[in-house]
Amino acid sequence: MPASPGWYDWAFNGWLLVALVLYAVTTVGWVWVLRNAPLSLAYPFMGLAFIIVPLLARWWLGEAVTVQTLAGGALILAGVALTARSA
Repeated sequence: MPASPGWYDWAFNGWLLVALVLYAVTTVGWVWVLRNAPLSLAYPFMGLAFIIVPLLARWWLGEAVTVQTLAGGALILAGVALTARSA
């Protein structure tokens, strides 16, 4: 990207376009899930993003995953499991 990007550089940035398409696809998918699954079962799984995102960041970007992140992820998994089991 140039030192002083213009609108053209932003509008046709490949990474931005890919991100917007992925956002649109996941939004449509989430709406579909909400329409077809009980909310008490579907909504807790949104918390899994707090586990999936750090793991993908570690795998793809080489980000550090701390003990606190793993402990928080374990608590979230326990909550999702309890909620899904009660539904």
